[in-house]
Amino acid sequence: MKVILVNGGPHKEGCTYTALKEVEKTLKEEGIETEIFWIKNKPVGGCIACRTCATKGECVFDDVVNEFVEKAKEADGFIFGTPVHYAAASGNITGFMDRVFYSASSAGKAKLFMYKPAATVISARRAGTTATYDQLNKYFGITQMPIISSRYWNMVHGSKPEDVLKDEEGMQCMRILARNMAYYLKCIEAGKEKGIELPKQEQTTFTNFIK
Repeated sequence: MKVILVNGGPHKEGCTYTALKEVEKTLKEEGIETEIFWIKNKPVGGCIACRTCATKGECVFDDVVNEFVEKAKEADGFIFGTPVHYAAASGNITGFMDRVFYSASSAGKAKLFMYKPAATVISARRAGTTATYDQLNKYFGITQMPIISSRYWNMVHGSKPEDVLKDEEGMQCMRILARNMAYYLKCIEAGKEKGIELPKQEQTTFTNFIK
């Protein structure tokens, strides 16, 4: 079982990374394989709705998005971390996730994410955390991904990594999040061994407010 932790912060080893490392440490203690995937700080453009991914099988912009989707094939769970920028997720992680989830679904790769547990980790100096938490969880809710929580919302506070380490409640939430993720993955594995099948899928129905 493997979990990919996505670092959506502009700093490779900044506050978001510090929080994810605490999650990773506990996941490893629970016997879960991990990988931290940094989206780097090169600007990530948003989806342009060209729908080329539906025929090409990947995003038309061959960058960190396609690199991640390829890695997602071997993952059983995901944790996406971001700092708060203006009470929202960073521009890079927003563009990244828009294209990751849209291209994967349009290319018929929805099973890369479907039924795989996911969680968010939010890092902020002070405020905007809950709005950002809601923002990222919506990607999972539209992709049939179980959302993993902690004893409080998955967030840490601090303006630098040393501050984050001093956030005792935040660090505890990261550890509990990791154990909850590990528990859910083990339950899925046990279900497979017992022959429990995934829910039956219906053909997707698309409507709008006109008809």
